[in-house]
Amino acid sequence: MIDQTGKLYVVATPIGNLDDLSFRANTILKQVDWIAAEDTRQSKKLLDHYHIQKKLISLHNFNEKSRITQLIESLKAGQNGALISDAGTPCISDPGAHLIQALHEDKISVVPIPGACALISALSVAGFSTTEFLFLGFLPAKSVARKQQLETIKNLPYTIVFYEAPHRISEMLYDCKKILGEERRVVVARELTKKYETLYVSTLKNLSEDADSAAVEIRGEFVVIIEGVPKETLQDHQQNDQKANKILTMLLAEMSVKSAVNIAAEITDCPKNKLYDLAIAIQNQS
Repeated sequence: MIDQTGKLYVVATPIGNLDDLSFRANTILKQVDWIAAEDTRQSKKLLDHYHIQKKLISLHNFNEKSRITQLIESLKAGQNGALISDAGTPCISDPGAHLIQALHEDKISVVPIPGACALISALSVAGFSTTEFLFLGFLPAKSVARKQQLETIKNLPYTIVFYEAPHRISEMLYDCKKILGEERRVVVARELTKKYETLYVSTLKNLSEDADSAAVEIRGEFVVIIEGVPKETLQDHQQNDQKANKILTMLLAEMSVKSAVNIAAEITDCPKNKLYDLAIAIQNQS
């Protein structure tokens, strides 16, 4: 018996310039029976531009799981569907992963239709190493949680990429400057492929100050790319940490934590708060 089950096409759409929709994506969207979209009103602008008239089904973070059964049943009935997001490639910091996982479990075909993706587009013009990079989606909205996440990545040797909303860009840059270091190189891409596309290339210190002084336009969607720690610098930090550990171990045998930290701070390049944490760890091990 021939399997009549349909397919789900995961279709990348433009991130700003409507002319960036691929010929293949256009063809697929005109052929499928329905289109699942994060925001049907936003997607309708694109579909109207290309004279595509299809049934639109809303699929967003708040209803994705409840939609899965309906969409699977339609595919099993032989219909073909497409999944699109408001802009760019679906499932990249957008809904859709739960649906696709369910389709895999039901052995239903999922077909990627590649195209625009904001993080890849920004990386291509950043000038940083892309041999390895870490994409974080959106950082936490609250400063405390954001700083905690930044602490976990501050010593990584590869490029860091994330998205940011316009109303948080200034606070985010300030937190990055404090945690990652003022001289860390950064590229911020705004409104990619749109009329007011802008690429800011600077250090965290300078760009944070520019954002505070309104030299950075605080409107539109942002992709933030931060250079990783050079491997040579990382090796220097590790050697300095080893040196600090040895010095503190000897000093703690003769004096208090406070005195040991003060002396170690004069000898090494380690900040006092880091030396204090290291001293406490050494004490706990002894």
